[in-house]
Amino acid sequence: MWLTWRAAMERALYGEGGFYLRERPSGHFRTSVSATPAFADAVLALLTQVDAELGRPDTLDLVDIGAGEGMLVRHVLEAAGPSLRRRLRVTAVDLSPRPLGLPFTITWASEPPPVITGLAIANEWLDNVPVDVAEQTAEGPRLVLVDTRTGEERLGDPVSPEDRAWLDRWWPLSCVGSRAEIGHPRDTAWASVIGRLAGGLAVAVDYAHPVDNRPALGTLTGYRDGAVVAATPDGTCDITAHVALDACAEAGARAGAISTTLSTQRSALRSLGITGTRPSLDLARSDPRAYLRALARASEEAELIDPNGLGGFGWLAQRR
Repeated sequence: MWLTWRAAMERALYGEGGFYLRERPSGHFRTSVSATPAFADAVLALLTQVDAELGRPDTLDLVDIGAGEGMLVRHVLEAAGPSLRRRLRVTAVDLSPRPLGLPFTITWASEPPPVITGLAIANEWLDNVPVDVAEQTAEGPRLVLVDTRTGEERLGDPVSPEDRAWLDRWWPLSCVGSRAEIGHPRDTAWASVIGRLAGGLAVAVDYAHPVDNRPALGTLTGYRDGAVVAATPDGTCDITAHVALDACAEAGARAGAISTTLSTQRSALRSLGITGTRPSLDLARSDPRAYLRALARASEEAELIDPNGLGGFGWLAQRR
């Protein structure tokens, strides 16, 4: 069956029997959440900051969009102090079934709450929002069609005026054969999060690239069982593409965000106390077990802020 990439991704990832309706992310790729509880500790630190900025409201939302197995909100809830925990309203948003054993205090939902006062975080969510792929031809950009069984591609119709406007603004195609992932569905998805934010902060964390450094051939990639595979939209693998977070930021501003910060995970986490600093050797002499625990923690933190790995992820933070 020949489809546009957006339709093929939607079908392969979220259609009947789709990849994300039957698989758990930890079985196929490593994320900041699954790498170490240190990421949840940083999110808790950020949540505490937001709580203080809002004047410690009676009810404080923590919303995890694209929650996977609910690991992030579970860790944050466990680590929160009693006073904060009593006021937290925790929502894990995912299309997959509720994981077994998830605490009853965590609401499992297919979409975010209509009103959010607190912190909404989307870690590696936008890269799985389906997008079309365009390829530049001598006559202008055309949609790329894909065979959902084999992954074979061919050119389809010229892009729509809406797609063309987005490409001209955010991903100009400079030469014949160059490609782009048309990101306006992600802009819309992110704007819907900002639109629900009554007060607080929304954060998107993802593979990203800026408008002045888009990859010439796009970033469409498949993952299965921890390995990179061909992006074949047959439902057997994850299909992902990096995110134009700068375009999402502008969409968020139009939706009502009053401040925007675009940075890297390394910069954001270091500001939240994740430094990867190794413990002093004096601790090894006075308390060897504590030293080994601290050393392991430092190694985990170092992975989160490695600029050539997870630390290179983009962080988009918008307040309202």
